[in-house]
Amino acid sequence: MTTGQSTRHLARPAQGQVAYDLQGSGPLILLVPGMGDLRSTYRFLTPALVAAGYTVATTDLRGHGGSTTSFSGYGDEETARDLAALLQELGEPAVIVGNSMAAGAAVIVAADHPGLVSGLVLIGPFVREPAASAAARLFFRILMAPQWAAASWKACLPKLYAGRKPEDFAAYRNELIASMKRPGYARAFSLTTRTDHVQAGNSLAAASTPTLVIMGEQDPDFGDPRAEAEWVSAALCGSVTMVPDAGHYPHSQHPELTSSAILTFLATKIHHA
Repeated sequence: MTTGQSTRHLARPAQGQVAYDLQGSGPLILLVPGMGDLRSTYRFLTPALVAAGYTVATTDLRGHGGSTTSFSGYGDEETARDLAALLQELGEPAVIVGNSMAAGAAVIVAADHPGLVSGLVLIGPFVREPAASAAARLFFRILMAPQWAAASWKACLPKLYAGRKPEDFAAYRNELIASMKRPGYARAFSLTTRTDHVQAGNSLAAASTPTLVIMGEQDPDFGDPRAEAEWVSAALCGSVTMVPDAGHYPHSQHPELTSSAILTFLATKIHHA
């Protein structure tokens, strides 16, 4: 596949449109952000992958960024269906790089459509239901209610970026929050936060593709980030790269380390022949 950089939209019949960028030449890699994030979270990783000889597609989640907010449902399973449709549109299998809840969606695609997935890179992955009390779940739902979701998310982001922050963190956070404040987008984000990861967990046994798990050593979403990374890796017979001085977004906090790990994985596990 060979393409110049462009922004396109995948039509999801009777639902809405999902925005994605496409650039580069070579085997396909699909980069998918987590909830509350934009496809530009991969602004540092994409150039490294393109320069290494890959076609890179970066997509927004439904109800985020350049995608529309006209969808009736949001979450892991809906995202998985969008990713499968996008790969079918692009016409070739891809290595899916998924951050946070997008990692769970990627696992579902690998289990349900193995012919579309040549490998998985799971960054800060939610691929099973986390242990949380009913009170904690209720508090989170209230915190992420549409009327104050943007303000709450803005306050959360510095904690999620534990460790080294990108030099453009302030500008990127402003861009993300401005995007969320557009009509309909806070509601879509709020609905996305209500997803569960049950289907992702149920899909682990059926996902039999080469897998790399990347985890920030300071990822605040997990009580023991290394233990969670090793559990996910064991479930998928994969390997682990821990990124020091990084939280939930090592691909933008330490893009050099992250891109090096991904390119080594691609060279040795996917394209070694």
